[in-house]
Amino acid sequence: MSRVKLENVWKIYKTRKKDVVGVKNLNLDIKDGQFVAILGPSGCGKSSTLRMLAGLEEITKGKIWVGEKIVNEIIPQDRNIAMVFENYALYTHKTVYENIAFPLILRGISSNEIKKQVYWVAEILKIVDILSESTSKLSGGQRQRVSIGRALVRNPEVLLMDEPISHLEAKLRTHMRAELTRLQRKFNRTTIYVTHDQHEAITMADKIAVMNFAELQQYDTPSNLFNRPFNEFVAGFIGEPPMNMFDCNLEKELNDFYLVSKNFKFKIPDKIKIEIKKEQILSREMKLGIRPQDMMIKKQKKNDRNISGEMFHWEVRGDEGIAVVKVDKNMIAVKTLPNFNFSKNEEIQIDFDLDKINIFNKSTTKNICVSDKEFISLAERGGSQ
Repeated sequence: MSRVKLENVWKIYKTRKKDVVGVKNLNLDIKDGQFVAILGPSGCGKSSTLRMLAGLEEITKGKIWVGEKIVNEIIPQDRNIAMVFENYALYTHKTVYENIAFPLILRGISSNEIKKQVYWVAEILKIVDILSESTSKLSGGQRQRVSIGRALVRNPEVLLMDEPISHLEAKLRTHMRAELTRLQRKFNRTTIYVTHDQHEAITMADKIAVMNFAELQQYDTPSNLFNRPFNEFVAGFIGEPPMNMFDCNLEKELNDFYLVSKNFKFKIPDKIKIEIKKEQILSREMKLGIRPQDMMIKKQKKNDRNISGEMFHWEVRGDEGIAVVKVDKNMIAVKTLPNFNFSKNEEIQIDFDLDKINIFNKSTTKNICVSDKEFISLAERGGSQ
């Protein structure tokens, strides 16, 4: 296993009309044995990043380190990096055994050693009973195991995965998430996993690099991304339903700060006030961010802190409900108990956990509740905010 480090990495695609930035000044530090997910919408730069790591794309600027070596000029087959694709990339005319053995055959390893290595991997992946089968006859989950086996048998320093289970049906995806996590822990290989699915990233990865428009937005643990999003994009991208946002103004009265809108006014907790005093805030315009599970619907008289709304829709999702509430011109989501009982168009009050709020500067989109010190250093967090 090896540490992987990206320093100020750029990928610029040349076209006839203009240059297109695929990855912009990316900094990531991935420790030995870590499972890191690169998460973001289509076109954000995550697959370009993975392809540069594998050596399938040239780096425009910057450096990529694997262990103690800069690999910019090293050809793919000499990087000792294995890659698992969404489409398996198997030889369908060969058996499972032959597919897994293929990279070892290319290295000139003896047939006895190849057999030993193939069976070792097959035992772990639980595919010994299909080694003699043609890969063309396998199910999607079986093919993905074979693809992973062919990558692992090479004993790579780093394992790259490009949306390997996104095409599988839901039940099999759930099983494969657990299986891939188990394998990563067992082999302890540095693993970089690209996905657009936040649920995959949150349930599998030690840390997640969230990207958008070719730039890193935040590199952090799943818990911090959910509870301490660095900016408005991360707050809206992580979580289902996403974080609710309310336009408001930040106002100071004596030594206290208040968030004020036509719908609410409340004093900001002291621990957040400390961070606000550190900020060079040039605008009073803010957005209050609250997760749906941190809000409570109540039938009570209006007070300054409560947010007034009108019930629009309610749905049951197994052991919980989601209430959609109209607040001014916006629709927000509030998690409820499954036996929630309100009528459509009913006027309600929404209370919330003050300790769980986030406040975003409307002009910069940065979360003013989060200190830059929480992100330790530029290399540890990745990117430049």
